[in-house]
Amino acid sequence: MDFGKVITAMVTPIHPEKDVVCRKRIHRLVNHLIETGSDGLVVSGTTGESPTLSHDEKIKLMTEVVKANEGRAKLIAGTGSNNTAETIRFTKEVADLGGYDAALVVTPYYNKPNQRGIYEHFKAVAENSPLPIMIYNIPGRSVVNIEPETIIALSKLENIVSVKESSGNLENISQIIEETADDFTVYSGDDSLTLPILSVGGRGVVSVLSHVSGNETKEMIEAYENGEVKKAAEIHRRLLPLMRGLFSSPNPAPTKFLLNDMGIDVGHVRLPLVDLDEEQGKKLKAIYEESQKS
Repeated sequence: MDFGKVITAMVTPIHPEKDVVCRKRIHRLVNHLIETGSDGLVVSGTTGESPTLSHDEKIKLMTEVVKANEGRAKLIAGTGSNNTAETIRFTKEVADLGGYDAALVVTPYYNKPNQRGIYEHFKAVAENSPLPIMIYNIPGRSVVNIEPETIIALSKLENIVSVKESSGNLENISQIIEETADDFTVYSGDDSLTLPILSVGGRGVVSVLSHVSGNETKEMIEAYENGEVKKAAEIHRRLLPLMRGLFSSPNPAPTKFLLNDMGIDVGHVRLPLVDLDEEQGKKLKAIYEESQKS
């Protein structure tokens, strides 16, 4: 399934005084992202601070994104957890909202299942989900890696259509692309690996960078696909310091800082995360400004 080239893992706008998910700021952010190159949005993922959102806040966020989107971008809802039954229940609830094209389901975290357990988890979710499933492999957060053989086996299930790969292992990603059907899409989960993953057959990126450099991210991908490899590599190198800067503090604090600085007010991050201090903000802003020089 094709969700486009640039999918933004959207931050969740929080009202700076009331500390609630903010409807007005959601609408402005969605418009900003679509107007600056996003083909799709992941809602309530890690970058959206899903661990600190209540169930009701997630539903409010997802409902308002559908309203703001007006059918323009593909929408993928973050519905995964380390509880298989709860993941199924929540995925069904989100599907009932309407407007979502797929569910992003993360590897079960903390309880450290083996590969058979991971397979059975995703199989159970896929068999009970009204929405197509994008697997989210991120061993840096979930502790366990989904091995290529497991993803390849899962790709044969009718309702599992894509994977967001954040393992950082290009050999494994190459194997997945080689041994899955052409209609199973592989997306980079790391902005810094977008171009290398494209080079081995990846479709695009689930991006944090695209909050603040969406048009440039899309330009890089399109340049590569049009055979302008040198141009794509130049854009990648120019943006690389910013990609690193956006993870100089725990995600999404740097991204929220830059968006706020740009006038796209998304509020603060919630504890246990903390906002950037003045010195961190100054350094990040300088990196961003440098990245905009062509």
